[in-house]
This record gives sequence, structure tokens and C-alpha cells, in this order.
Amino acid sequence: MAGNERFAQGVTGGVRALLRTEGLVLLVLSVAFYAESGASWQRFALLFLAPDLSFAFFLFGSRAGALAYNAAHSTIGPLLLAAASRFAPQLALLFPFALIWLAHVGFDRTLGYGLKYASGFSDTHLGRIGRFRKSQT
Repeated sequence: MAGNERFAQGVTGGVRALLRTEGLVLLVLSVAFYAESGASWQRFALLFLAPDLSFAFFLFGSRAGALAYNAAHSTIGPLLLAAASRFAPQLALLFPFALIWLAHVGFDRTLGYGLKYASGFSDTHLGRIGRFRKSQT
């Protein structure tokens, strides 16, 4: 496939459904663990969209934007934060933040928003988002 054609199709069928279902499970479990933690729901509401601040890095180009967005929307960061908060007692207060972050990632995946490619904001691992451009071949 040439150019951006590969992003127009993205994953389809059962694979796409599986990835979105994984996102839903991540969202539901993160919220359930957050509820169990007894942390403030006001904090949850305030910070839930915080990872989307990474969109601002697209002002510095699609490569910088994709790097920042992917860092904020990958499960690696919040899972490491959760692990650190569980195994280092002095960091225990960070566990609710990891759950909020994981819930956001799960929410985005459930809606079909994937990790970004450096070719542009609309090009994600789950396919193109927004208006689809017709291929100029």
C-alpha cells in the first residue's frame, strides 16, 4: 500500500472489535478499582482528560505530536506508575492517578482512537480518524 492508504483501512472486523473491547474492559476495571480506592471523584473528573493535553505538541509538528500523544496514551506509563505506587510505599498516593490515566486510555480505545503515526494526527493504529481523504494516486 502506498502512502496513507494503509491508515484508511486500519484494523477491521474482529481484530478491531477485540481492540475496542480491550479498551472497554480497561476503562471499566480502572473505574472499578478507582471506586474501590476511595479516592475523590472530583479528582477523577478533573484529571480524566489530562492526557489529551498532549494534543498541544502537534503544534510543533506531527512527529512531536505523535510522540507526545503516544507517550500519554500508551498503557506503559500508567502501568509503571501503578506498579511503582504499589511497590514503593512512599508513592502509594499515586495509585489513583494511574487508574485515572488507565481509564482515559481505555475510554479512547473504546471510542476507536488509536496511537498516532508521525504522518499525521488522523493516522492511528486503529485506522484513520476524522474525515477520510481520498487517495491521490
